Amino acid sequence: MNRQALTMLYGINHYAIKANVADVTEAESLVSPNTGGNCMNWVLGHITATRNVILGLLGQAPVWTAEEAAPYVRGSDGLKDRGKARPFASIVADFDRAQERLMAGLQKVSDADLNASLANKDIPKNVAALHFHEAYHAGQLGLL
Repeated sequence: MNRQALTMLYGINHYAIKANVADVTEAESLVSPNTGGNCMNWVLGHITATRNVILGLLGQAPVWTAEEAAPYVRGSDGLKDRGKARPFASIVADFDRAQERLMAGLQKVSDADLNASLANKDIPKNVAALHFHEAYHAGQLGLL
C-alpha cells in the first residue's frame, strides 16, 4: 500500500459518500431503518469521527473534539436521543474538512511509514484497514 493508492481510495470514498448524502434533508438524515440500524446522521457522523483517528495517524488536526465525536463513536447509543444529533449539513461540511486534511496528511506521510502501519495488526492504528471500515459505512449510506 502506498500513499498514491490510499489517496485514490479515500477520494473514491469521498465521492461516493457525497453522492449518497446529496440533497438529504435534516429530517431524512434522522430516519432509522424499520428493521433496525442507524440513521444517516449517525453513519456520516461515525465516518467523520473515525476520520479523526485517521487524521491523528497522519499527523493532522482532528475536525471534532472528543466531546463532539462522542455521540458517533462505536458503542454509542446510535442517537436514540435525537437531541444529541449534530445538524446534518454541518456533518457534511466537517466531513469535507476532514477530507482536505486527510489528503494533506497523505501527501506528507512516507510510503515506508504507511507500510509500517500495515504491519500493525491493530486496526485503529492502520490507515489502510480504516479505509475498509469507511467504505463499509459508505455503502450503508447508499442503502439508507
